[in-house]
Amino acid sequence: MADPDKTDEPGGSEASFLSHLLELRNRLLYALVAIGVAFIALVPFSTEIYALLAKPLLDVLPKGASMIATEVASPFLTPIRLTLAVALVIAIPVVLYQLWAFVAPGLYRHEKRIALPLLFSSIALFYAGMAFAYFVVFPVAFGFFAHSAPEGVVMMTDIKSYLDFVFSMFFAFGVAFEIPVAVVILSYMGVVDPEALARQRSYVVLGAFIVAAVLTPPDVFSQVLLAVPMIVLFEIGLFFARRLKAARAAAEGESDGTSLSETAARRGK
Repeated sequence: MADPDKTDEPGGSEASFLSHLLELRNRLLYALVAIGVAFIALVPFSTEIYALLAKPLLDVLPKGASMIATEVASPFLTPIRLTLAVALVIAIPVVLYQLWAFVAPGLYRHEKRIALPLLFSSIALFYAGMAFAYFVVFPVAFGFFAHSAPEGVVMMTDIKSYLDFVFSMFFAFGVAFEIPVAVVILSYMGVVDPEALARQRSYVVLGAFIVAAVLTPPDVFSQVLLAVPMIVLFEIGLFFARRLKAARAAAEGESDGTSLSETAARRGK
């Protein structure tokens, strides 16, 4: 009897494609619902959320200085925009889980074993990068800006411009903290070799400081605060890439040994 699940029958491939599209639609809807629920729950606290975000700057402003709104709707729209971004950040685990649930059935077992830890690690590292920017980098960078204003100039930052700047910094540090995941993935795919990366460590250090100079404010402290964690994270990624390479080599060696023993057994019969 013919197998009804075969995709080589007329209409089988089209039905399979449509089922994948329907599943993708459902996964996207679940992700959007998670973001919407988080947003609705946070909207009543939008002004408090913005005040919390602005605290690193307000703490270092000179006495009498404050933030301003240069557009009519900014006092309302800017906190709402921030709240939506916070809702997305909170819902990232749900969004990535939906992505994982969609692609996981097409992965091999050994690919799942490495993909799932990398997924959790990427989420944790992105959060860690944002937290590092907020608690460590912002006080230093904003203190530098506040005390570098020329005499007679009062620093009064527009709330919309401040939000754009903070978003760019959060994104930069969040992505920078993904270095270990990137190193492990590239090593696993065979794009780079961990030992070759280790030999090019001096170039990696130079590149980290160049990237930090581009992404951070023009003061030495902020650049060092980004470059040093990037170098440390590179070493962490290199460590795990070496471990993964050794584990794969051991597994392949065992597989080859098993194949040879089976071949010898067959010849002895």
